[in-house]
Amino acid sequence: MFGVDVFSVLAYGQSLIMLVLTVVAGIAAVVALIHAAIQRPDAFPAVDRQSKVIWVAILAAASLFIWFFGAVSFLGIIGVVAMLVYLVDVRKRVDDIQGKSWFSKKA
Repeated sequence: MFGVDVFSVLAYGQSLIMLVLTVVAGIAAVVALIHAAIQRPDAFPAVDRQSKVIWVAILAAASLFIWFFGAVSFLGIIGVVAMLVYLVDVRKRVDDIQGKSWFSKKA
């Protein structure tokens, strides 16, 4: 009737979901990269994690992998995992040791 079949609608929906996942993961990776870059270098070894230089390099590579290959490609998934490890584990510990918080200022 309208010249649109179910498969083309599903393919469009799948492409849209992949684009949204890539953009969200890419933005999160860049935010993690910026966060790592502005932290004090001595905070990373103090929480028994890799150095600041290593984390900045890992997150820069993760950002590039996500933006160039997509969040659901092999390299993109590696980038997403690296970004999630930083945001969930390392960022929290680095912020705690420095007395910082993303959403409120500690007195």
